[in-house]
Amino acid sequence: MKDKISRRDFFRITTAMTLSSASFLFFDDEAEAQEMGYTSPIEARHYRKLNKRIVQCYRCPNLCKIKPGERSFCRTRINRNGKLYTVAYSNPCAVHIDPIEKKPLFHFLPNTKVLSIATAGCTFRCKYCQNWEISQFRPEETVNYDLSPQDVVNLAKRYKTPSIASTYSEPTAFYEYMYDASKLAKKEGIKTTMHSNGSINSEPLEELCEYLDGANIDLKFFDDDKYFKISHGYLSTVLETIETLCKKGIHVEITNLVVPSLNDNEKEIKKMSTWIFEHLGPDVPLHFSRFYPTYKLKNLPPTPVKTLELARDIAMEVGLQYVYIGNVPGHSGENTYCPTCGKAVIKRAGYIVKENNLKDGTCGFCGSNIEGVWK
Repeated sequence: MKDKISRRDFFRITTAMTLSSASFLFFDDEAEAQEMGYTSPIEARHYRKLNKRIVQCYRCPNLCKIKPGERSFCRTRINRNGKLYTVAYSNPCAVHIDPIEKKPLFHFLPNTKVLSIATAGCTFRCKYCQNWEISQFRPEETVNYDLSPQDVVNLAKRYKTPSIASTYSEPTAFYEYMYDASKLAKKEGIKTTMHSNGSINSEPLEELCEYLDGANIDLKFFDDDKYFKISHGYLSTVLETIETLCKKGIHVEITNLVVPSLNDNEKEIKKMSTWIFEHLGPDVPLHFSRFYPTYKLKNLPPTPVKTLELARDIAMEVGLQYVYIGNVPGHSGENTYCPTCGKAVIKRAGYIVKENNLKDGTCGFCGSNIEGVWK
């Protein structure tokens, strides 16, 4: 029998997580009481039957072959009598209202709120995961809401958030939930975004793009070996995802968490920045984010601010126009500067927009176009 907990206990448990600076929602109409391990399984998309018993999921490059009773690498898909089911559906363990800047999305509806959702599970095994308390567990092991895709949209309407974000853990691990909520949101004129590791195959990505407006993709390394060793991911897949999103007209921003001794060397930073410039163009926002010791990499120090400043300088020398420094509240590298006149068109302090000098997507000082989704 599932153990129900009080809202007070749910608040205490979830605030212990690393999902900082979030507004928690408590609601009656859209959701039942929170339950430990609550699931609402549905048949998964994007799988094939290899025989009467074994199925193969092809949503992501892991291509898990799953026997009856077993589950996928991401912990959210299970084979039940030759059918693949997802147990990450209508059961988010995190439901918050955030500043859109937290995603981080700096060129997407600035200074607005976003309804953020996440279930447990992830397709990666990052040793420095900031949200490992939910990403590295099964949905049966977290405290979850009973919240359908329609309920998600209803919440966004109730709290008047112009967008919904699938975030925190890994949206592709709860693909069906994200897809259905995004499809419904589109009908209501609500924009949809995700913050993802970008590890998804072409078919499910193409289908998702029909209902996606914005994305922040983590580009963790620019080295194949480190990508797999530290995160169990594939660089080529992430790059293909980023290119596809851009070609589909989805607003894309990229985050690179700069980890001391792992990906902070100038050569790798320049190589990554050059790829972005040559394949995506100069106006894709790039966020260099500060690492703090966590999970399995508590032995490493926080990223020196000077390292982040050097990374930003390198990227801008390559030709990227919108390069940011993250997790250093109050740093001037949080601001958006006009590439033409050099003046700050958006000034930020952490997730707070202190000043907005944009006028209909153009610089309020010189009139130059600033790339982004502004309304």
